[in-house]
Amino acid sequence: MKKKSQVLQATKDTQWSLTFRYTIALIGFFAIVAFVFYAADAIRNLIVAAFVAYLINPAVVYLSDRTKMTRTASVNIVYFSAVILLVGTPASLAPIFYDEFRIVIEDLLDLSRQIAAALATPIQIGSLTFHLEEWALSLTQIQSAFLAPLPEEALALLETTSVGVLWFLIILVSVYIFLAHWPEMRDTLIDSVPAPYQGEVTELYNRVKRVWMAYLRGQIVLMLIVGVVFTVAWIILGIPGALVLGVLAGLFTLVPDVGPFLAMVLAAGVALLEGSTWIPLSNFWVTGIVITVYLVLINAKNFFLRPIIMGRSVHMNESLVFIVILIATILEGILGALLVVPVLASVVVISAYIQRKVLGLSPFRDDGTDRFTAPPEKINPRKRKSLKKSAQKGDG
Repeated sequence: MKKKSQVLQATKDTQWSLTFRYTIALIGFFAIVAFVFYAADAIRNLIVAAFVAYLINPAVVYLSDRTKMTRTASVNIVYFSAVILLVGTPASLAPIFYDEFRIVIEDLLDLSRQIAAALATPIQIGSLTFHLEEWALSLTQIQSAFLAPLPEEALALLETTSVGVLWFLIILVSVYIFLAHWPEMRDTLIDSVPAPYQGEVTELYNRVKRVWMAYLRGQIVLMLIVGVVFTVAWIILGIPGALVLGVLAGLFTLVPDVGPFLAMVLAAGVALLEGSTWIPLSNFWVTGIVITVYLVLINAKNFFLRPIIMGRSVHMNESLVFIVILIATILEGILGALLVVPVLASVVVISAYIQRKVLGLSPFRDDGTDRFTAPPEKINPRKRKSLKKSAQKGDG
């Protein structure tokens, strides 16, 4: 007993003063802010890795629950299967697309040479003579610049590619770490909170998790709708491989800007090489029709479908979702547009918790189970209306 009291007295004697504790807290806060600014690229790529792990995690949970595997075994199966698909699919398709791409480039260069040769000769129309030799020279210079880039540009491209490969490897490793060790990381974060508040923090984590799960469901619905719409569009236009192109359009819609662009390039490439099965126009004009249809549909998705689905998924106003997606795209590009909706919804949940704690109220207004689920009147509105009418007749 005496030894225990001595330990307690020693602990009290070595406790930091309140002023010193606040000073250390401020220093730590500014150090974190400085690190965020200094390592912005690293944090951005870690966020990408965390988001990819979040997308893959449901497959890990499903596999471990259904097969009773350990989480490590489930992570290994899902992760390496995803890596094989990610690396193996482009590698298997690269030779085919390379040969087709080379043929297209050769055709374009040949066309450029023919146009340059035609422009090098003066054009005689009646008594008028048009000299377009300067245009031919400019076209030749553009072609030479395209075929023979400057050494410094090649070095810059090589440096950028090398850095991109390194970041890609970091993301791959980080995804595996997040998948394999997230339960331990989550428990460690919750345990770092003082014991009286751990229950509230756990509930807050579950509510934020429901936000992201609702967002994921919205993304899946959006991908399915886009895939079906584009498959039908390419079938109507008679584009070969319509089903594959439609599925790719649906999958690529997960990545704003770059995804739709890649899907458009693939569809336009197929149209340019193969044309249509029934449209009696040259491949060039069929490609123009494909690009036009794609731009119309993808803009309808961006301006109408995406805000509506995402807004309803996280119970936010569709107009607000549309505005914040545009702002995030301008400020942070692809990553901002991809994450802004769930991040904003999470901020709303956390802000509501902080507001109620500041006001001295209970931390949560309700149990949170209905926060991101559709209300009954939207699930089966006709049934509710019929019940209401029958109740009115009974009152009468």
